[in-house]
Amino acid sequence: MKKWFDEEYGFEIEVTGFLHGDRTEGYCRNGEEVGDRYVCTYGCPVNAAGEGICSKMMTVLFPVMEAVRSGGDLERVGGTGRYVKEFVCPDGCVCFRLTARKLGGANFYTGKVHD
Repeated sequence: MKKWFDEEYGFEIEVTGFLHGDRTEGYCRNGEEVGDRYVCTYGCPVNAAGEGICSKMMTVLFPVMEAVRSGGDLERVGGTGRYVKEFVCPDGCVCFRLTARKLGGANFYTGKVHD
């Protein structure tokens, strides 16, 4: 891979809790634990061990990440701040918090990166 574009936003996704009990066994196939953190810019989120976030959770996160990249305000869709929103995984097991932060890169579509 040869990343050539400095992204406008970075994202952190943190595991904040469970809906059922206090452990992951028997509920989460990915083995999420409270405090696990995943980071990314445009690619899929990975943790410090290089492991990727649950693929089902990524289907929930990607549209929201695109909304942020398009100038969206997460408070308008139930977020606790412009760049912060809480989620429950599609299996109803694990609670996550997504936090976006502006990195200073140009917007891929409006920043004239193709000129």
